[in-house]
Amino acid sequence: MTQLLIFLLLIGIFIYGMTLLRSGLFNLSANSLKNWLAVLTNAPWKGLLIGTLITAILQSSSAVMIITIGMVSARMLTFPQTIGIILGTNIGTTFTTELITFNIESYIIPIAVTGSILAVTKRKNLQSAGLALLGISAVFAAMRGFEYLAGSLKNNDMVNQMLLALDGSHLYAVFAGIIITAIIQSSTATTGIIMGFLTAGTMDLNTAIAIMLGSNIGTCVDAYLASIGSGREAKLSAYAHIWLNCIGVAAFYPFIDLLAALGQNAAAHADVQLAHISVLFNVLSSLLVLPFANQFGRFIIKLHDR
Repeated sequence: MTQLLIFLLLIGIFIYGMTLLRSGLFNLSANSLKNWLAVLTNAPWKGLLIGTLITAILQSSSAVMIITIGMVSARMLTFPQTIGIILGTNIGTTFTTELITFNIESYIIPIAVTGSILAVTKRKNLQSAGLALLGISAVFAAMRGFEYLAGSLKNNDMVNQMLLALDGSHLYAVFAGIIITAIIQSSTATTGIIMGFLTAGTMDLNTAIAIMLGSNIGTCVDAYLASIGSGREAKLSAYAHIWLNCIGVAAFYPFIDLLAALGQNAAAHADVQLAHISVLFNVLSSLLVLPFANQFGRFIIKLHDR
């Protein structure tokens, strides 16, 4: 029971840290983000670049999708413009995954202290930078907590049975990724938790990849909820987000073992391997769809515009 409470607390700290980081970075760049989205998305490839950049800044694909759907509802964007943005958000979210693999454990407290000092200054830019630093320190503190907790769970029979069930079925692991991400509403948090288990040696890389794939579908929940009651084109954008992620996962699902082999050749540490695989999956799946973005948009309209 104590371990469960600690686990829930760590999830809360991780998500709170991501929220602080996102808020700080957004406040530093809020004046230009929506202008970029509105002006620089007249071609799918431009939308992909802008979607990637803004997601990397906000550290959340869900946040960018919610902003995008809000702009579609306000008629600042059209549905076809959102296809490239959606593809870009899938790439941009991998920046966070790579970020949390860095080993800055000895700097967590100095970063937190610096962030706290900046957050109480009178200048807004310094306050925003302080929030971002506090967010980074909270995220890395939670990551270290996940690693420690995963190690202590090695001897827990119930946890071992659950992990064995996931290790025995990639499909179960994909569904686990969908469910976990839908509940905690952050694919990055899901990946962070899995990295903790990988670092502690309690989970196979193949299983972690399957969960990561599932998290890409689970993250669609936020965008779909934001589209409810938001008009025709906003709903089409949410449906496109769901379809793109589902198609990408389905296309790469048969190659989980191959992805694991590539990851093991790319890095020595399991958490870094998963981060690299996440980048590979999201970049390839987005670039493969990009040449057919307009046709895909027409498919979504034909399928759902009734």
